[in-house]
Formats: sequence, structure tokens, C-alpha cells
Amino acid sequence: MVSPSTLLIFSAASLALVLVPGPNHIYIVTRAVSQGRAAGVASAFGVEVGTLVHIAAAAAGLSYVIAQSATLFNVIKWAGVAYLVYLGVRALTSRQELAARETARQPLRAIFLEGVVVNLLNPKVILFFLAFLPQFVEPEAGAVPLQIAILGTTLLLLGLFSDLIYAMAAGLLGSRLRIRSTLLGHFSGVVYLVLGVATALSGRSS
Repeated sequence: MVSPSTLLIFSAASLALVLVPGPNHIYIVTRAVSQGRAAGVASAFGVEVGTLVHIAAAAAGLSYVIAQSATLFNVIKWAGVAYLVYLGVRALTSRQELAARETARQPLRAIFLEGVVVNLLNPKVILFFLAFLPQFVEPEAGAVPLQIAILGTTLLLLGLFSDLIYAMAAGLLGSRLRIRSTLLGHFSGVVYLVLGVATALSGRSS
């Protein structure tokens, strides 16, 4: 079991990390600005469901296996790059006007699932669970998978708190701005492409 002191230190360190703007925040903000607060919240929950899968994988040792296999790691990495580039190109090539978008908004369920996929295909998350979280695991305390689950869930809750702050703030900003949907689509496309490039340049190469 994780000791209270260890959990407190881990929580403080994790809070500092999740409050710093990162790729997940950019994705959530983009969704909230382009389609409103509800879309931002849906994407935030989707991202953290992806985190839940990473927690389960880390507890089962899958993250370690993936990190040790350059081939498998790069498959996940380039799948993530391809998906982000696809989202960027789709947003940049869309020519829908505001009225059309208002009557054909993307369902929140689709936005939620998109958030899950974006996070699942992010190799940085795998490395995070390998480089940061294990530092707080105490083998002598026993039940290492349980410790990982507790620490991971703590991180998830703090991350969700941070994500929702970004989603609500961006949703409020988006509702006040009077910007054409084509410009928002182009902005979203650029963001996705930047994330794709950042992912391609991150981590190790094959």
C-alpha cells in the first residue's frame, strides 16, 4: 500500500505537472473553443479514460514491455502521428460555413472517443508512467500493481481537474468570440498538425 507521505509528495508533484499546459490541454482547448464548453468537457473525460487504460497497462506491466520493444513503441508512436495528421488535414480541408456547422455539430460521444484515441496513441504518456510514476513505488510495501493503480488514479483525478479547468475557460472564451467556423477549423487543423510533428520528434526513433 502507498504510504500517506509518499502519496502526498506524489500528489504535489503530479499537480504541478498537470497544471502546465501540454498537448492534452491544447487538444481540449481546441475542442472547447470550436464547439463549446460541452465539447471541451467531453474531450477532457475522453482523454482521462485514455489515461485509465494506461494505468491498467502500467499495472499489468504492458508499458514496460512496450518501452523495451523499439518496434512496438514506434508502431504506437507513428499510429499516433498518423491520426493527429489525419485530424489536422480534415480540419484544414473542411469548407463548411457557420450555419452548416451549427446544424451538423459533431456528437459529444464522437468527441469523447476521439479524446480517448488521442491519449491512447500518445507515446509520451507511456514514458511518463515509466519514468515518473515508478519513482514513488515502494516494492517493500508489497502489491506493486495496487500501488501503481493508486498512484495512477491520483494522477488521473488531478489531470481531470486540470483538464476541466481548461475546458470550462476555453468554452467561455469561445462562446464570447465571434469568429467564423472556417477560421476555427483552420486553427484546429494547425494545432493537430503541430501535435503530430511534436509526437514524431519526441521519444526514440527506430
